Amino acid sequence: MVGEYNHNLDDKFRLAIPIKFRRELEEGAVITKGLDNCLFLYTKNEWNKLAEKLATLPFSQANSRAFARHMLSGAFEAEIDKQGRVVIPEYLRNFAGLKKSLIIAGLYNRAEIWDADAWNAYKVKTERESNEIAEKLNDLGV
Repeated sequence: MVGEYNHNLDDKFRLAIPIKFRRELEEGAVITKGLDNCLFLYTKNEWNKLAEKLATLPFSQANSRAFARHMLSGAFEAEIDKQGRVVIPEYLRNFAGLKKSLIIAGLYNRAEIWDADAWNAYKVKTERESNEIAEKLNDLGV
């Protein structure tokens, strides 16, 4: 899943999944609270990999517990209807501040669902700082 797509929530809070992503999501999808005030959309397979990793975090560490709670308790198993739409529950819409206009950003093993205004503000900021970000990632071998 890669690319950036503009979509709208309809009156029943359904989001049309980009056609290019639908085949990967046929086996099921999970939407959860993400980072940076967006939602993460995973295929069932990618979600299971992540959930297994989260389950192995040391529960004696507060940060591990907090992150696992954030990701796992906020998860919603989404069903994609015949028109390729998924309903986004109210608690997830509220978490991400979703209004009508949304951006779905494909990031290889997941997609992110953003309110369009929040995405545009985030993009402006990160594009301005892209050189500094790239330099910091050099230490990670990127």
